[in-house]
Amino acid sequence: MKKRNFIMTITTVYTALILYFMFFGFNRLEGRGDYIEAGYEFLFIPTSVPLTFPNLLFSWLYDFGNIAAFIPFGILVPLLMQINYKKFIGGFLLVIFGLETLQTLLYLGTFDIDDVISNTLGATIGYVAYKVGFTSNLTVKKLIASSLSAIILIICVMLVSEILEKRVSSIQPLQTIDEVTGAKPQTNQMPAFIIGDEKIQPQSNLYMNEGNASQTYIYTIEGKEELILYLNLGIPDDEEFQGEVTIVADEDKKFEMAEDYLKEFLTMPMPLEVPLFFEYEKMTITITGNVKLWDVGFTELKHWWK
Repeated sequence: MKKRNFIMTITTVYTALILYFMFFGFNRLEGRGDYIEAGYEFLFIPTSVPLTFPNLLFSWLYDFGNIAAFIPFGILVPLLMQINYKKFIGGFLLVIFGLETLQTLLYLGTFDIDDVISNTLGATIGYVAYKVGFTSNLTVKKLIASSLSAIILIICVMLVSEILEKRVSSIQPLQTIDEVTGAKPQTNQMPAFIIGDEKIQPQSNLYMNEGNASQTYIYTIEGKEELILYLNLGIPDDEEFQGEVTIVADEDKKFEMAEDYLKEFLTMPMPLEVPLFFEYEKMTITITGNVKLWDVGFTELKHWWK
């Protein structure tokens, strides 16, 4: 009986501590006005992996805490009552969904399915640790085995997260996007030219208007996430200073620059960055006059094996 009361006391104190951090920690009261202004937010689609390999960023510590903080519940609850994993995790999910919803309704946070997944992983790791070591005949050897099982499971979560995590790719030449309609850029025997008394020798591609009213390059970018274009552009010194370039993603104009602005931008570092952070199906580059784009590249979020 004393043992049960001791476990109950630990569980109560620890639960109160977790509730404090969920509803009052991390300056939630001070930031409540921002949540009220933004309105209720319910994020039901996972946007990140639970836990990558360790780094020195606060975000990693936060992700680790979202898992580690709930490991004790996987140990304490089964110690208080005989319960199988299905009933335990079912009850845990009901409680954590309720707390996340309450957190949102009180404007003290946002319902985030990523947090629910991480919390549930933590509770599951704790339950496995309980099954390994916390039996009626508790020994130091079993406690060590229990701790090692928790550590191994956390490492497994990291490994799976690293496999699933999407990261920013290296800069790739734009012509590596295979699905193209309209004109194609020059990629071989590209001529050099002078812009601002600097000799430019394109290395990967050259986009230009070849004697037409305009030249259009159309790329299919469906499925590419967090796409960022890198542009080098200008008008050669020995050509009439006129023309413009526009970039449209579906129906959204993402970039436009005419000769009036090019003089100013010649003094800025190249390449220029054009983010396309929403999911678009088609990107259209239109060039008029004597504007040239060269060594145009892009990055995207992708898995390591792609």
